[in-house]
Amino acid sequence: MTPPTHLDPSELGNKEYWETTYSNDLTTHTQNPTHTGTIWFSTSNASTLTIAHLLSLSPPLSKPTTTFLDLGTGNGEMLFLLRSEGGFTGSMLGIDYSPASIELATRVARQKGYDTDEDIRFREWDILWEPTAENGWEEGQFDVVLDKGTFDAISLNEETDGLGRRVCEGYRDRVVKMAKVGGRFLVTSCNWTENELKEWFEGKVGDGSSHGLEFEGRVEYPKFRFGGNEGQSVYGVCFRRIS
Repeated sequence: MTPPTHLDPSELGNKEYWETTYSNDLTTHTQNPTHTGTIWFSTSNASTLTIAHLLSLSPPLSKPTTTFLDLGTGNGEMLFLLRSEGGFTGSMLGIDYSPASIELATRVARQKGYDTDEDIRFREWDILWEPTAENGWEEGQFDVVLDKGTFDAISLNEETDGLGRRVCEGYRDRVVKMAKVGGRFLVTSCNWTENELKEWFEGKVGDGSSHGLEFEGRVEYPKFRFGGNEGQSVYGVCFRRIS
């Protein structure tokens, strides 16, 4: 894999930024329970369009049994909508490296009447640095793995891993192993185009194994024309785990 040119680092790539953001949301929610935090890509209707894409897959996903993992779950909104709009009732897990995010999502879930031990679970986990075995779930467990802006944030992180790479370069290797063989990984981005996302995620992982992703389809977002060129501000790309 030859990744696209890296983005310049930003505070949006720092854990401290998101912990402050969700701590403020949590404080506001405590004072005003109707406040449930920011919904990312709301102006693009990303959550609803993502669900529509999932519902269009053939063969169709099983609503009672399809399992979901939401990476960088924030306030949990994506999983709540999969229940209420998508009609999916299988096991759902939202993970985030921000403790305040997990507390906020858990509170909102209970406010909506969900059992956070059975229906929709939220757990603190840093996918870049922490192993899965200590957290009660296994690799290759999920039918659908979702990323709505998480890779965007990771791409803005200037940290490097043990191989001296920007941490975003190791993200695919971690993500692909969370999906079942034949399962999907659907990523939503406002920082990367469809072709750039393919460059980041298509192909086999870098550990010498046969695990990998292939492009399956795209979420259709509104397009605009300017100066004779066509473009869009948000891209959603769906990959399938091939092995």
